[in-house]
Amino acid sequence: MDLVTAEEMRKLDEVTINRLGIPAIALMENAGRAIAEEIIALCRRRRGIMPGDGARAGGAVQAPADWRGAREAAAFRSAARDSGGRAAAGADGGPAAQPPGFRVSGDRALTLEQAGDEHWLILAGKGNNGGDGLAAARHLREAGIAVTLVYAAAPETLAGEAARQRDAAAALGLPALVYGRDRVDFAACSGILDALLGTGSAGAPRGAYAELIAAANASGKPIVSADIPSGLNADTGELHEPCIRAEVTVCLALLKRGLTQYPGAGAAGQVVVRSIGIPAALAREHGVQAALLTPETLRTRLGVDVSRRRSPEGHKGTYGHVLLAAGSLNMSGAGLLSARAALRAGCGLVTWALPGALQPHVIGAAPEVMLAPASGPEHGGWNAGTAAEVLRLSASRDVTAAGPGLGRFAEDTAWLRMLWEGLETPLLLDADALNILAEADYGSWKPRRHPVILTPHPGEMARLAGVSTAEVQRDRIGLALEYAQRSGVVLVLKGAHTVIASPDGQAYVNTTGHPGMGTGGAGDVLTGIIAGLLAQGLEAVQAAAFGVYLHGLAGERAAGKRDHPAALIAGDIIEAL
Repeated sequence: MDLVTAEEMRKLDEVTINRLGIPAIALMENAGRAIAEEIIALCRRRRGIMPGDGARAGGAVQAPADWRGAREAAAFRSAARDSGGRAAAGADGGPAAQPPGFRVSGDRALTLEQAGDEHWLILAGKGNNGGDGLAAARHLREAGIAVTLVYAAAPETLAGEAARQRDAAAALGLPALVYGRDRVDFAACSGILDALLGTGSAGAPRGAYAELIAAANASGKPIVSADIPSGLNADTGELHEPCIRAEVTVCLALLKRGLTQYPGAGAAGQVVVRSIGIPAALAREHGVQAALLTPETLRTRLGVDVSRRRSPEGHKGTYGHVLLAAGSLNMSGAGLLSARAALRAGCGLVTWALPGALQPHVIGAAPEVMLAPASGPEHGGWNAGTAAEVLRLSASRDVTAAGPGLGRFAEDTAWLRMLWEGLETPLLLDADALNILAEADYGSWKPRRHPVILTPHPGEMARLAGVSTAEVQRDRIGLALEYAQRSGVVLVLKGAHTVIASPDGQAYVNTTGHPGMGTGGAGDVLTGIIAGLLAQGLEAVQAAAFGVYLHGLAGERAAGKRDHPAALIAGDIIEAL
């Protein structure tokens, strides 16, 4: 599933209308119907009527694509179908959850049983988002739901297709109020459709728009947003004040980047993506840069065998050898977690290069891991001279990972530079290796012939990019893409809905994970997983994306085995791989 910016969506709209000849009013009609269907689905759920209960008009029922913004389960539920019509597996490879909405085919109108006490306020702005809401109001009225239009601006200020929808609503006699002129009784409604501000809006809502948003939030009534919640930045997920807090967001045509990133994902509620007639293939044709990371994406775009099949003739040499430079006396567990995770990810062998004084403390802790002291037994940490031993060990290994539990030490920049310039294997850097890199002018180092993967959390990313952590979080996808392209690295920006960005300008937003994974050592586990996949022959972006996906999926499974997710620890993630 593609993720678009507001500008990318505008261009795809333009191509659909001007090149394909699909009228804008037809797209708006489709949008209005899709929104109405999702409101009806919400009403049915509130009444305890599940999809499939009772008579179905017109026969066939199809489910829309459903992407939940905050997954106690935030995964692509694709027993539903994406906007290109392809069926996909659930996040765990098994059956997907029952989607919340439905689309009825055929000519008969949608109906809602016992709709008499439903009354929805339709908050309409003067742009196309408002036009979508007005179209939805007509479909809701056809379904037997009472609606009242609430215009944020004088109706005569609407233009284009939105004005045509205004006229159609007026011709049908739909009740209409103008905010600021007429009294709006939020207490008397059963739900609110937010069609105030769409992807074209910028900055904080003002005037009547701000007042309507505040009133809607304060009403306590369920809110459905058309395309994006008003006040949310469609590109970044940044929330302006005020911003609608929606129960459901009906995202039209293609998923907007901002709905996948916090805090926006939290304000959007359940996100349902609905096709409105813009062909999904246009996104790839016109260079859309980002996609949701799902099993479908891994298979079709990244060429990953998500089943991780093993050859009946395979042996430990078949699946690669990881060299891990990690750990110190104070942080021995980090290296141990990474080494074990690499093995659980399926690589054949792991050699852990570690300070000599640490070796006696970890012998036998993971008997499957080979230990290789990189310094004399008197050294509890790393020093510049150990780089030569790491380089020697790397000659017979397939990938080198460095950083977990490394600590900082004298001449650590020279140490990392020797690895950067001397390693003839893919290189993965995490934790303190990233902090060392952030203080170095590595752009002046000898260019590497083999890939580099960086796996920063937001604080480490801030140091790498020379910005504040708040700036990193303000536009995670945009910043990750810019940094990966400029630096020629594969970047894994960790956090809720981790972003993977490649040097060729593609980004993937992960759909797996669990709040319980906010625990020490979880990042070290991810380092090991990605390194283990690299050793098995995956390309850097494949290993990074698949590793992040598996890491989140294992976290979900591990959390599910605990009475409370707060009890989850990093070792549980390894055991759930």
